[in-house]
Amino acid sequence: MNEYNKDEQLKTGGPANGDYSDYGRPVKQRPLTSYERDKMAREAAAAEKAQTAGPTSATRQTRSRSASSGRSKTVKSSSDTGSADSGSRSKKKSKKGGFFNLLYFPVLCVWLELVLHIAMGMQFKYCVIYIPHAIFYGCVFNIIANIWGKRASLIVTKVLGFLISLIFCIEYVAKNILQDFYPASMIKTGMENHLVDYIGAIVQMVVNKIVVILLLILPSILVIIIVRKGLKSKIKARGVIILSVVAAIIFYFLGIAMIHLPWKGTAVPKELYKSDTGYDDQVEQLGLINFLRLDIKHMIWPVENNIDIPDGPDDPITPDDPDEPITDKSANIINLDFDAIKKGSTVKNVQNLASYFSTVTPTRKNEYTGIFEGYNIVFFTVEGLSGYVIDETLTPTLYKLTHEGFVFKNFYTALHFTSTSNGECQNLLGLYPKNGFPITMSRTGELKTNTYFSLARQLNRLGYESWGYHNNINMYGRTGSHPNLGYNWRYIHYNDSYKMYSDCIDYEGSKGVNQGKLRWMQRDSFMIEHTMDDYINSDKPFNVYYMTITGHTPYTYTSWAFKEWIPTVEKLNYSDKTKAYIAAAMECDKALKELIDKLDEIGKLDKTVIVVAPDHIPYFDVDILEELTGKKFGDSKAFQAINERNINFDVYHSCLAIWSPSIADKTIEIDKVCCQVDILPTVSNLMGLEYDSRMLAGTDILSTSEGLVVFSSRCWKSDRGFYNSFTKKFTPAEGVSMTADAQNTYVNYMNNIVSNRLSMTAMIVESNFYNVALGTDKYRYDPADVRPAVNKDELQQKYLWDIPSMSVKEFKDKREIKKKDIQPF
Repeated sequence: MNEYNKDEQLKTGGPANGDYSDYGRPVKQRPLTSYERDKMAREAAAAEKAQTAGPTSATRQTRSRSASSGRSKTVKSSSDTGSADSGSRSKKKSKKGGFFNLLYFPVLCVWLELVLHIAMGMQFKYCVIYIPHAIFYGCVFNIIANIWGKRASLIVTKVLGFLISLIFCIEYVAKNILQDFYPASMIKTGMENHLVDYIGAIVQMVVNKIVVILLLILPSILVIIIVRKGLKSKIKARGVIILSVVAAIIFYFLGIAMIHLPWKGTAVPKELYKSDTGYDDQVEQLGLINFLRLDIKHMIWPVENNIDIPDGPDDPITPDDPDEPITDKSANIINLDFDAIKKGSTVKNVQNLASYFSTVTPTRKNEYTGIFEGYNIVFFTVEGLSGYVIDETLTPTLYKLTHEGFVFKNFYTALHFTSTSNGECQNLLGLYPKNGFPITMSRTGELKTNTYFSLARQLNRLGYESWGYHNNINMYGRTGSHPNLGYNWRYIHYNDSYKMYSDCIDYEGSKGVNQGKLRWMQRDSFMIEHTMDDYINSDKPFNVYYMTITGHTPYTYTSWAFKEWIPTVEKLNYSDKTKAYIAAAMECDKALKELIDKLDEIGKLDKTVIVVAPDHIPYFDVDILEELTGKKFGDSKAFQAINERNINFDVYHSCLAIWSPSIADKTIEIDKVCCQVDILPTVSNLMGLEYDSRMLAGTDILSTSEGLVVFSSRCWKSDRGFYNSFTKKFTPAEGVSMTADAQNTYVNYMNNIVSNRLSMTAMIVESNFYNVALGTDKYRYDPADVRPAVNKDELQQKYLWDIPSMSVKEFKDKREIKKKDIQPF
């Protein structure tokens, strides 16, 4: 055999070893296929690898036999190489990641939702909604992560997983510190409110909640650390994408089907899915990812709110008492043609509001109408004030104002979204705030909404000067909203901008290393002392608004702002935090006394009315109120989250003062249930102002209308009883007797009113309804003239009447015959 020829043939891919005749001539064979050549190459590579690793004795023997034998030895060597290749494939299989690329994001999203819901103590029954949606979003993230090359997909997977986990951590911390979940629509508000100033509280909260935060962030961190070169999935990227698309469709529609189940309650998933309010309910029922996605959607396509227009009047007026003295009891309205407003606009909110307001029964004037006409007015919104802290000895001025003249025995300060800002919304606009972003008060400034019924706007039309003050920096966009309310607005600028602007007020700065920096917190008495000169000597009547700050949390016993009051409160048998809260009330009391004394000194007190109302209760520190009263109200964490499921609603019972020396010698006790939205219509009536009681959520407390306070959870309290929206149970008030049928009818009736009064605010602000209806005289008419402000010929043709020849009674009779085609006057 010609060994040379055989070796050459092997090198050139010729006949295999041994395929020669006895004469050394090669036997003709077919050419090798590409598969066979690749197989031979793999076997050679495996053999070379085994040789490099150090041949065993068995391998050396095999090679020796192969060199001296022939084809059989070569076959044996090939067999050994095949075994090595088989072992290599086995090792590769063990390194595969299974279904990692398909399952990572769905499992991560479900994990994050479950951890958040459990940590926040949310109801588990809604998991049938948010788990399918979490899987749906996980499938979407799968698609995003797998449309790239192998290395890029791994990077996207790690980064995206970490960002999703981080968002959950941020929302969890934000909810625990700032009371609210913060979606994309709040970014501007957060920047304006200097959220970086809360860095200390944020760090402390992260430390306190580290276990939950680790549970949220750990899965994505582990993937970043462990998965370095990527795991070979049993399913290729294309298969992952296809399966993710199919699964996303299935779980999306499954989640939607769960939303449309017949859930019970006032805020059910079906309504929340179409709403831009009720953030806590949205997160609890729909899931955090759904909540964030819906927020972005509603930023692009705003929600169109609707009001359910009742068949009849929404608030029947109590019949007149024949024994009462004769007074003007005409309706507190502006004569508007709502039918013309509806027809003259193409905006759905305007049309819906016009239809609704035309059905609302107005409140009537009463014996107190106009008793403060022409008076100066000073309105205090007091930070964190509760009526439970008022004491005849410790806070004598507050006690005097709330116990002389009008005494409101059932006044409530309901906690609503964004606490302080929307506490002001209730006090100043007579409207309930929107339960979500954008913040109602801030929004009025952004849109330059016509705030026609604000006290400043009403009084400015009569020639008053209106001033507004806040002894803090700009927060919640007040530099836009409060001038829009009609006030000359002044607040604190500090550092380089201090006293550079006409709207800057004096502040108390720190000393030492922090020289010049704003002291926290500012004293209310200092603000009064340094602002009175703006208005107190004016020849014009003045309207002044103060938003105080001393009562802001935290209540620290050693705070410099309370230094003057420490010797007094340290003798009290309370905790240091409660003593600090009392000291804050005493500081506000001092500010009120200084103002009253100054007004008295210059002879203007007798013609001044002072209004004092809280913005909200100290919801971060409900234990203070429990210590003051000896009652149990609930966990402060529940109030921070505005979770009213297991609270005592008496915690909201508070104080309202509408005081003037002209009524100080009387005691007029009002038992009616009332709240912050009622302040504006009540004061408007007392000052004899022209306003329309149909277009406010509140009502004149001194009128005959039924009292009502609406809480954030849509629980409500009226003169007839309390309704719990969680249990669906109505409890009649003491002395009220109602049959089961009557209760059911009454609750349905009141729930409709509650829903409408909560919905109307956003509709008014976004459509600028007051401007449409009242910005011109287009829709006004003289009550002495029976003709509405619409085309006379059109009306004659429609009704075939000779309008000028008709009396008012005849016109109204005709209107009834025509089924109220023209709205009532």
